[in-house]
Amino acid sequence: MSGFEAILATAERRKGGTKALADLLPKVPARSKVRNLADDRVLAEMAKRVFSSGFSWKVIEAKWAGFEDAFRGFDPDALAAQQDGYWNRLKSDTRIVRNAIKIVSVRDNARFVQDVAREHGSFGRMLAKWPATEQAGLLRMLAERGSRLGGKTGQYLLRFLGWDGYVLSKDVVACLRASGLDIADDPKSKGDFERIQARFNAWAAETGRPVAHLSKICAMSVGVNYAPHELTDDEATG
Repeated sequence: MSGFEAILATAERRKGGTKALADLLPKVPARSKVRNLADDRVLAEMAKRVFSSGFSWKVIEAKWAGFEDAFRGFDPDALAAQQDGYWNRLKSDTRIVRNAIKIVSVRDNARFVQDVAREHGSFGRMLAKWPATEQAGLLRMLAERGSRLGGKTGQYLLRFLGWDGYVLSKDVVACLRASGLDIADDPKSKGDFERIQARFNAWAAETGRPVAHLSKICAMSVGVNYAPHELTDDEATG
């Protein structure tokens, strides 16, 4: 076997066969669905990923109705117009997780979403036009123009918005390194991301599979072979 075939075969063997593996792969919406994302839903997902970073995802999900209420449905225009008093009050609001830095990131990301919408018509339209072969550049843009959207937070954001991309969980990185890619255990450099992008582009061309599926299959080919109900947030999203 060559290229991605060996990785696929290993993942299928570990997960109980072709169908069992396919059942574990994420759904990849059509580009039209990404294009039609409302800006408030983009901002809401940004907030959910930021607040989930370093925190229990289940806790954030359980409190999410309170987040929607406290942040006014994540309307970017409404939030960008709020004065300091509004944001200060949120820091003691029990409907949400009271992390001051993450609360302020919602304000900053509301302005970010507004700016992109002015440039492209909506944030979703910008995402739909961005090629899957250039995810590294999209991640840099999120990190540089957004608030707290760097690292894996940006990768998770794209995955949950339905954009077809990879997530560099520890198992995905281990798979990439085992395939011969010369990258760090915790990739951060521009060079590492260029090499990662090139490898996923090559696998996508070889297999015709969505990048999100390649990433997930890669993750399930290495490491501890957890049952689906045993996966952590990071492992579940590879």
